[in-house]
Amino acid sequence: MNKKVLKQGFTLVELLVVITIIGILATVVLVSLNSARSKARDAKRLGDVRQIALALEFCYNDIGKYLPASTFPAVAAPMTCSGTTYITNMPADSSGNNYTYAVDNDSNPQKYVIASILETLNSALNTDRDGTVYGVDCEDPVYCLSP
Repeated sequence: MNKKVLKQGFTLVELLVVITIIGILATVVLVSLNSARSKARDAKRLGDVRQIALALEFCYNDIGKYLPASTFPAVAAPMTCSGTTYITNMPADSSGNNYTYAVDNDSNPQKYVIASILETLNSALNTDRDGTVYGVDCEDPVYCLSP
């Protein structure tokens, strides 16, 4: 007699191999997503710094100097110069490290620096200010924009 044995379902070893492969793939995807998220947060920081710098330039055109550090708006407050609002809500850094602003002289501010801490080694760090600028530590990974 020749009996055929039909194999139905999967063995425990086969199931464990498939579960292990799925786990490894899920880990790779999550690591890639975390990297993309930190790069996206850095891109937002760079955009915010440039937006603040542009608003400061408009203020300079209005009043002939940059805002003194003592009057720099807090997070979510408007940036207004001579009755014109250039930023309705001052942006906040998503990591809790707010943007740092300093000027060379509070009585007659003619130069400034805006700083933000980046999470990744962004190529923008190659073209920013380094060292200590108006009391702000601008060593990498701190991105500092100054005219």
